[in-house]
Amino acid sequence: MSVPARHRFRPRFRGLATLAMVLGVIVGVVGLIAGGVAATGLVVIGLGGAALGGLYLGSPAWRIEVVVDDDALEVRSAGDRRFRLPWGEVEELVTSPATETCFVDGGDAERSLLVPGDGAPAPYDIEDARGLYRAIVARVPPDRVREVPLLERARRRDPAAPDPGAD
Repeated sequence: MSVPARHRFRPRFRGLATLAMVLGVIVGVVGLIAGGVAATGLVVIGLGGAALGGLYLGSPAWRIEVVVDDDALEVRSAGDRRFRLPWGEVEELVTSPATETCFVDGGDAERSLLVPGDGAPAPYDIEDARGLYRAIVARVPPDRVREVPLLERARRRDPAAPDPGAD
Protein backbone atom coordinates (compact mmCIF):
# COMPACT_ATOMS: atom_id res chain seq x y z
CA MET A 1 0.00 0.00 0.00
CA SER A 2 1.30 3.44 -0.88
CA VAL A 3 1.54 6.33 1.53
CA PRO A 4 -1.60 8.51 1.39
CA ALA A 5 -1.09 11.75 -0.54
CA ARG A 6 -2.54 14.93 0.99
CA HIS A 7 -3.70 17.92 -1.04
CA ARG A 8 -4.91 21.05 0.79
CA PHE A 9 -7.41 23.56 -0.53
CA ARG A 10 -5.91 27.01 -1.12
CA PRO A 11 -7.53 30.38 -1.82
CA ARG A 12 -7.61 31.05 -5.56
CA PHE A 13 -7.97 34.83 -5.19
CA ARG A 14 -5.15 35.53 -2.70
CA GLY A 15 -3.95 38.56 -4.66
CA LEU A 16 -7.42 40.10 -4.85
CA ALA A 17 -8.01 39.56 -1.13
CA THR A 18 -4.63 41.06 -0.27
CA LEU A 19 -5.32 44.02 -2.55
CA ALA A 20 -8.71 44.57 -0.85
CA MET A 21 -6.99 44.57 2.53
CA VAL A 22 -4.25 47.00 1.49
CA LEU A 23 -6.63 49.38 -0.31
CA GLY A 24 -9.07 49.13 2.59
CA VAL A 25 -6.40 50.23 5.04
CA ILE A 26 -5.28 53.05 2.73
CA VAL A 27 -8.86 54.31 2.22
CA GLY A 28 -9.49 54.05 5.98
CA VAL A 29 -6.35 56.03 6.81
CA VAL A 30 -7.23 58.70 4.23
CA GLY A 31 -10.68 58.93 5.83
CA LEU A 32 -9.20 59.35 9.30
CA ILE A 33 -6.79 62.04 8.11
CA ALA A 34 -9.45 63.93 6.14
CA GLY A 35 -12.03 63.95 8.93
CA GLY A 36 -15.64 64.99 8.52
CA VAL A 37 -18.85 63.18 7.61
CA ALA A 38 -17.66 62.00 4.17
CA ALA A 39 -14.47 60.70 5.73
CA THR A 40 -16.50 58.51 8.09
CA GLY A 41 -17.85 56.72 5.01
CA LEU A 42 -14.29 56.21 3.76
CA VAL A 43 -13.26 54.71 7.09
CA VAL A 44 -16.25 52.33 7.07
CA ILE A 45 -15.65 51.31 3.44
CA GLY A 46 -11.92 50.88 4.06
CA LEU A 47 -12.42 48.76 7.15
CA GLY A 48 -15.05 46.72 5.30
CA GLY A 49 -12.68 45.95 2.43
CA ALA A 50 -9.87 45.04 4.82
CA ALA A 51 -12.21 42.83 6.87
CA LEU A 52 -13.60 41.01 3.82
CA GLY A 53 -10.11 40.30 2.50
CA GLY A 54 -9.02 39.02 5.91
CA LEU A 55 -12.10 36.84 6.30
CA TYR A 56 -11.52 35.29 2.87
CA LEU A 57 -7.88 34.49 3.61
CA GLY A 58 -8.76 33.15 7.07
CA SER A 59 -11.70 31.07 5.86
CA PRO A 60 -12.16 27.57 7.32
CA ALA A 61 -12.35 26.31 3.72
CA TRP A 62 -8.55 26.47 3.58
CA ARG A 63 -8.40 23.74 6.26
CA ILE A 64 -9.99 21.25 3.86
CA GLU A 65 -7.70 18.57 2.47
CA VAL A 66 -8.12 15.70 0.04
CA VAL A 67 -6.38 12.46 0.98
CA VAL A 68 -5.82 9.82 -1.70
CA ASP A 69 -4.67 6.26 -1.07
CA ASP A 70 -5.03 2.95 -2.88
CA ASP A 71 -8.49 2.33 -1.37
CA ALA A 72 -10.33 5.64 -1.51
CA LEU A 73 -10.52 9.38 -1.85
CA GLU A 74 -11.23 11.13 1.44
CA VAL A 75 -12.08 14.76 2.13
CA ARG A 76 -11.26 16.12 5.59
CA SER A 77 -11.88 19.46 7.21
CA ALA A 78 -9.72 20.43 10.17
CA GLY A 79 -8.94 16.74 10.67
CA ASP A 80 -12.59 15.60 10.68
CA ARG A 81 -13.77 13.33 7.87
CA ARG A 82 -16.35 14.96 5.60
CA PHE A 83 -16.60 11.91 3.37
CA ARG A 84 -14.69 8.87 2.20
CA LEU A 85 -15.35 7.55 -1.30
CA PRO A 86 -13.91 4.12 -2.13
CA TRP A 87 -12.77 3.94 -5.75
CA GLY A 88 -15.33 1.24 -6.53
CA GLU A 89 -18.15 3.58 -5.44
CA VAL A 90 -17.25 6.38 -7.86
CA GLU A 91 -20.26 6.66 -10.16
CA GLU A 92 -18.46 8.64 -12.84
CA LEU A 93 -15.20 10.51 -13.30
CA VAL A 94 -15.49 13.30 -15.86
CA THR A 95 -12.03 14.39 -16.97
CA SER A 96 -10.55 17.05 -19.19
CA PRO A 97 -7.02 15.84 -19.95
CA ALA A 98 -6.15 19.11 -21.72
CA THR A 99 -6.72 21.17 -18.55
CA GLU A 100 -6.09 18.36 -16.03
CA THR A 101 -9.47 19.09 -14.45
CA CYS A 102 -11.82 16.40 -13.19
CA PHE A 103 -15.12 15.95 -11.42
CA VAL A 104 -15.48 12.92 -9.16
CA ASP A 105 -19.17 12.01 -8.98
CA GLY A 106 -19.84 10.13 -5.78
CA GLY A 107 -23.60 9.91 -6.37
CA ASP A 108 -24.60 13.11 -4.58
CA ALA A 109 -23.11 16.53 -3.95
CA GLU A 110 -21.94 15.64 -0.42
CA ARG A 111 -19.72 12.88 -1.86
CA SER A 112 -18.41 14.61 -4.99
CA LEU A 113 -15.34 16.71 -5.71
CA LEU A 114 -14.15 19.11 -8.40
CA VAL A 115 -10.39 19.14 -8.94
CA PRO A 116 -9.74 22.41 -10.81
CA GLY A 117 -6.96 22.49 -13.38
CA ASP A 118 -5.77 25.27 -15.69
CA GLY A 119 -8.54 27.81 -16.24
CA ALA A 120 -11.23 25.83 -14.42
CA PRO A 121 -13.88 27.98 -12.74
CA ALA A 122 -13.59 27.19 -9.03
CA PRO A 123 -13.31 29.43 -5.97
CA TYR A 124 -10.34 27.42 -4.71
CA ASP A 125 -7.05 25.89 -5.78
CA ILE A 126 -5.67 22.60 -4.53
CA GLU A 127 -2.03 21.98 -3.67
CA ASP A 128 -0.46 19.81 -6.38
CA ALA A 129 -3.76 19.64 -8.27
CA ARG A 130 -2.01 17.94 -11.20
CA GLY A 131 -0.73 15.19 -8.94
CA LEU A 132 -4.20 14.78 -7.43
CA TYR A 133 -5.76 14.65 -10.91
CA ARG A 134 -3.32 11.95 -12.02
CA ALA A 135 -3.80 9.92 -8.82
CA ILE A 136 -7.58 9.95 -9.21
CA VAL A 137 -7.52 9.05 -12.92
CA ALA A 138 -5.12 6.18 -12.20
CA ARG A 139 -7.38 4.69 -9.50
CA VAL A 140 -10.93 5.05 -10.86
CA PRO A 141 -12.06 2.01 -12.87
CA PRO A 142 -11.68 2.86 -16.60
CA ASP A 143 -15.32 2.01 -17.41
CA ARG A 144 -16.38 4.90 -15.16
CA VAL A 145 -14.14 7.53 -16.77
CA ARG A 146 -15.53 9.93 -19.38
CA GLU A 147 -13.19 12.34 -21.17
CA VAL A 148 -14.44 15.72 -22.38
CA PRO A 149 -12.61 18.69 -23.96
CA LEU A 150 -13.72 21.09 -21.18
CA LEU A 151 -15.61 20.30 -17.99
CA GLU A 152 -17.74 23.45 -18.29
CA ARG A 153 -19.25 22.10 -21.49
CA ALA A 154 -19.85 18.55 -20.27
CA ARG A 155 -23.42 17.47 -19.73
CA ARG A 156 -24.51 15.01 -17.11
CA ARG A 157 -24.80 11.55 -18.63
CA ASP A 158 -28.38 10.21 -18.76
CA PRO A 159 -28.25 6.65 -17.36
CA ALA A 160 -31.31 5.70 -19.48
CA ALA A 161 -29.70 6.86 -22.75
CA PRO A 162 -27.75 4.36 -24.84
CA ASP A 163 -23.97 4.52 -24.63
CA PRO A 164 -22.77 6.39 -27.76
CA GLY A 165 -19.64 4.22 -27.87
CA ALA A 166 -21.56 0.91 -27.75
CA ASP A 167 -22.22 -1.07 -30.95
